[in-house]
Order: sequence, then C-alpha cells, then structure tokens
Amino acid sequence: MPLQNRVLPTQEIVADPGRGLLMGNRGSIHRPDRTLGVTRWRSKAWICCALDFQGRRRDPMPPGRWTALFFFDEAVALAAGHRPCHYCRRSDFLRYAGAWPQRLRAAEMDAVLHSQRVDPRTRRQRTTTQYLSELPDGAMLRFDGSPALVLDRQLLPWSWQGYGAPVRTRGPQQVEVLTPPANLVVLRAGFAPLLHPSASSQLR
Repeated sequence: MPLQNRVLPTQEIVADPGRGLLMGNRGSIHRPDRTLGVTRWRSKAWICCALDFQGRRRDPMPPGRWTALFFFDEAVALAAGHRPCHYCRRSDFLRYAGAWPQRLRAAEMDAVLHSQRVDPRTRRQRTTTQYLSELPDGAMLRFDGSPALVLDRQLLPWSWQGYGAPVRTRGPQQVEVLTPPANLVVLRAGFAPLLHPSASSQLR
C-alpha cells in the first residue's frame, strides 16, 4: 500500500500509487507508524527537490527528521505553494529567485508564499479569482471541480495518470486559481516549470 505522501495541486497529501517527477518536504509531519496526523507542515520552507541527487537513497519517512513528499510535476508543486530547493536544484532555484520582482532571501520568499498559500484561520489552501485569459503558462486552477493546467492558451485537466486533452472554455471567464500570486508572478516573468511529458503531448 502506498504511503500518504503524494501532493495534489490543492495541497492535499494523499496515498496514491501515481509516480511524479519531483519530491520535496515541509519538515517532519509523519507519525512513528509512517502515517500522517493532522499536521501538514512544520516549516514555512515548502520545497520541491530532485528525485535523484548524487545517487543518494533515503528513507522517505525517517523518524523525526523529514517527510518526503512527491509531486506529479513542478506545476503541481508551484500550485501547492512550493518552490525549488536551493540545494539539490540550485540552478532552478536561481532562475526562480531571479524571476521575483525584488531580491529576497529564501526565508523571505517562504514567508511571502506562506501568507498566500494558507489561510491562518482554517489552515486550508488560499486561492484567488482571476480571468482565465490573464493566467500564465504553468498556472493551475480549479475547473469544473478538478485541477487543470494552463499551457499555450489551452486548459489541460490534471490527474495522476497524466494531463488530459484540452477542454473547451467560454469567452472571458473568471476561475479559481490554485497557484499562489507570488508563483504566478514568477511564471509571468518567464520561469518555465518542469512539466510532465503528457502536457506537451496533449497540445494541438
């Protein structure tokens, strides 16, 4: 049975056999029996990391140290409020940091992201409402109740099986955006996230 360590664009962490392109963490959030309680983060540093770094093999849930989380791709990670790790993905982090409108340290970025991704009262994901036509490539939103990716002016439904065929949208339309505003700014500035191959295969 898979561990509960797959992250959805909605920030939920589920048990799913689906495989992704990236891993990451939010601190140690699992219990001794390798299940999750109610806690969903121990740190504001929500990062996404390389699956393989210098050939190291690690326990995904070592006691009291960290909880490995897995992402379908970087669009999902950004939607959930994560950023590239500055250690194992140094060049990607520098591209990401360089796309911010001002120079900030990693901890300062994390503080901004945390204020935008989590409602302090409910501790649930914060979302925004924006016009679909104004969203950059790599943004994720909720469409007909499910996550979808914006790419090349098209909307691709997301699932652990891959991105689906583009769906038809209607004129100027306001949508619920999952990707936090700071990550939208980075995407608009030209940061290209690592996308699952199924995304490009669906474009017409």
